[in-house]
Amino acid sequence: MSFSDYQYEIYLNGLAGQQPPYSTSFAELERVARERLEPGPYWYVAGSAGIGATQRANREAFDRRRIVPRMLRDVSVRDLGVELFGRRYPAPLLLAPIGVQSIVHPDGEMATARAAASLGVPMVLSTAASHTIEEVAEAGGPRWFQLYWPHDDEVTLSLLQRAAGSGYDTLVVTLDTWTLAWRPRDLDLAYLPFLRGTGLAIPFSDPVFRSRLERPVEEDLNGAIIQWAPMFNGRSHTWERLSLLRDNWDGPIVLKGVQHPDDALRAADAGMDGVVVSNHGGRQVDGATASLDALPAIAAAVGDRLTVLFDSGVRTGSDVVKALALGARAVLLGRPYVWGLAVGGEDGVRHVLRSLLAELDLTLGLAGHDGPAGLDPSALEAS
Repeated sequence: MSFSDYQYEIYLNGLAGQQPPYSTSFAELERVARERLEPGPYWYVAGSAGIGATQRANREAFDRRRIVPRMLRDVSVRDLGVELFGRRYPAPLLLAPIGVQSIVHPDGEMATARAAASLGVPMVLSTAASHTIEEVAEAGGPRWFQLYWPHDDEVTLSLLQRAAGSGYDTLVVTLDTWTLAWRPRDLDLAYLPFLRGTGLAIPFSDPVFRSRLERPVEEDLNGAIIQWAPMFNGRSHTWERLSLLRDNWDGPIVLKGVQHPDDALRAADAGMDGVVVSNHGGRQVDGATASLDALPAIAAAVGDRLTVLFDSGVRTGSDVVKALALGARAVLLGRPYVWGLAVGGEDGVRHVLRSLLAELDLTLGLAGHDGPAGLDPSALEAS
């Protein structure tokens, strides 16, 4: 079976009078999710920093580029598989680390993990999850762990040990969110789920973190939150500190949030294995460069030394094609799968993934390509 078979599955169900339970338009999924969610959770996911200039720039960068289809090529059979860090995956797609998923659906990351596992798509689990490292691992499937880097080395090492022990094989270190940006939507609603204890399942279940508390989390939630806040927020790390992670994680390490070629070169020099070209979906620096605009120069600078991944603004299969053509080995999908989660739980996430993968499969073939490997900038109009 190919990913594009999902298209025919939908049409064949239509012969029996069945329409898909969820829209194949991610914009429509977001509209339905907005109707169902309270304003706080909805805007926590949908919102961005400042006036939203970076979030808009991410989409504008995709819109400026155009795929140039090529004809009369043998592309009837396509292979979307990709190798990342010595492992083979069925497609160049991962689920980006998004925290506090229980604010949109009670099953949260558990539903997302099960949907991803059913398709062999890696899920990157956020440190800010609503479920523990160990609980999410029970879903099986390929899994990576994203680290919001604490300012307590013993807690950091405990989190790494727990992730490695639970089968997470790649570490993704988010660099751009050492403190929260100015996010007017969240501020106007005075909504930050962490201050209510939501999204803190991983630190609150950590034995080293718990040893720092005067009383257990279950007896003094506010005390635990007060201990958590300065440990995970408000101070930046520096390049010299990466050695702590490199010395204590045996697998690949990927730095997320890289937007400049010089930072990518420093990552390579520091012994990292990859970077994610990302501006956090426009949630951190308003007026920042679009991630897709930053991608080509970073891929040119370190593509022969590091695995370059991409994140920020991906909404369609053609977006994935464009990012791959500009130098990414794979892309991370963010907000769309959260709207699927909000609307349909595990089934909703699976639907989003199957829809995007089907569109990617079809777009590749119709553009004259039999897989990601042959994509390069010549697949696009010069911007």
